[in-house]
Amino acid sequence: MLNFKEIISVSLILFSVIDILGSVPIVIDLRKKLGHVQSGKATIVAGVIMIVFLFLGESILKLFGIDVASFAIAGAIVMFLIGMEMVLGIVLFKHEDASAGSASIMPIAFPLIAGAGTMTTLISLKAEYQTLNIIIGVVINLILVFVVLKTCGWLERKIGQAGFSILRKVFGIILLAISIKLFKNFF
Repeated sequence: MLNFKEIISVSLILFSVIDILGSVPIVIDLRKKLGHVQSGKATIVAGVIMIVFLFLGESILKLFGIDVASFAIAGAIVMFLIGMEMVLGIVLFKHEDASAGSASIMPIAFPLIAGAGTMTTLISLKAEYQTLNIIIGVVINLILVFVVLKTCGWLERKIGQAGFSILRKVFGIILLAISIKLFKNFF
């Protein structure tokens, strides 16, 4: 059942976790080093990873004997750490370097867009929101990701480094609040 409040919540949560605006400097750096990044390919691969994990994530967890509530709490902790990273400007999660032939997939589609934080968030969201609303939130974010990837040079000139820093901190605070809410829901 469509619920616009859930769709907006899911979209904002995923937007905060994916942090595509915060990743623009990485994308710009990759474009300078490698020449070209295929925005469409990166977006499609990230979308496939997210949707597959949304539907098969629980089965994968069962293989390891992990229940959804435990994974959701772990996801809330990961989201909390990502939020802390965004707000404090520290690096807790290392992004691996890309090779010239795979820049669209590694590190853009995975792990920048559909990384561990995004996957744990999807499982956490599935515990609270309707699957259809999550899928719509994923699609909205993929559209935003594609637009940002296509226009990252223009965004760099318009928003500037200070603007990206402010956006990153604002979304970090939102992500911290969301992670605490998810954590509280299981206790």
